[in-house]
Amino acid sequence: MEIKITKTTNPKPLPDESNLGFGSIFTDHMFIMEHNDDGWHDARIVPYGPISLDPAASVFHYGGEIFEGLKAYRGADGKVRLFRPDENGKRMVNSAIRMGMPEFPADMFVEAVETLVKVDERWVPSKKGNTLYVRPFLIAVDPNLTLHGIHEELFLIILSPSGSYFADGLVAVKGTFETEDVRAVRGGTGFTKCGGNYGAANRAIMRSEAAGYPALIWLDGVERKYIEEVGGMNVMFKIDGKVYTPMLNGSILPGITRKSMIQVMQDWGVEVIEKRISVDELKEAAKEGRVEEVWGVGTAAVISPIASLKFGDEEYVFNGGKVGDFSKKLYDTLTGLQWGEIEDPYGWVVTL
Repeated sequence: MEIKITKTTNPKPLPDESNLGFGSIFTDHMFIMEHNDDGWHDARIVPYGPISLDPAASVFHYGGEIFEGLKAYRGADGKVRLFRPDENGKRMVNSAIRMGMPEFPADMFVEAVETLVKVDERWVPSKKGNTLYVRPFLIAVDPNLTLHGIHEELFLIILSPSGSYFADGLVAVKGTFETEDVRAVRGGTGFTKCGGNYGAANRAIMRSEAAGYPALIWLDGVERKYIEEVGGMNVMFKIDGKVYTPMLNGSILPGITRKSMIQVMQDWGVEVIEKRISVDELKEAAKEGRVEEVWGVGTAAVISPIASLKFGDEEYVFNGGKVGDFSKKLYDTLTGLQWGEIEDPYGWVVTL
């Protein structure tokens, strides 16, 4: 792929690394490529700025959009690394297929990400825990209000230096179950990374957070009794020394962090069981004191420990409400790989 690079003539000053936040500061450049009936063309890196779209663009009216999220890490050696970008590219292809959108090839995805990060490498933070968040997204721009197949698209990548998810270290939070709204159903778009999934989740998550339960457990959309995700993350339970996580059934996002952790745990000799986990099954194990640790799993947090879960009027606390040793070990291992602090036996890390 030939990528034309036009560098800004007015580079922005780098932000204060002690006050980055998340997703509100953007680098000097962005990647854009167009698609129409002639295929993908005009790959370019240009100065970051607004884009112009027709008010009739399909993305505004019928939700033709998908996205990905990954990070660039600067290690203590000064080198910049990406973690499994090929997996993000493959997942984006699968999301596009489900949404009826022309796919952006995974190899081109990786090349575009690597090239843009290299152009804006000075923006990759140096402070441990801070990262350069990479947001690729694909939008349908056909200027037509009829319900139709998607032919015209834009693929873009923007970069945002972001602070650590846990600025003060890992913290375990309280959780509960959502019994009214559903995030996704089998046969729908739950396994894709599309904005509609997150839009459908907003109301319940805001309600849960306002009630003091930041970790909201989503149930399946049919029987409303099987656990699926927690907030915007996959979820795992350590019960009787084994780790359980909901099986991928079409309504659950196939998380890259999830996939990586399963491999790591299996290499440690831990039995990992992917299955449908009912609320009643988990509640019984919690009552009997067999639930050792619970945590969410995702790119942003890597690990998000869950201190307790509320079942109706009953609330069960795990590991004394503190971060567990096992989930902490997982966190240290994954972040150690990502920052180049420990040897990568899997070939997951790409050094730029």
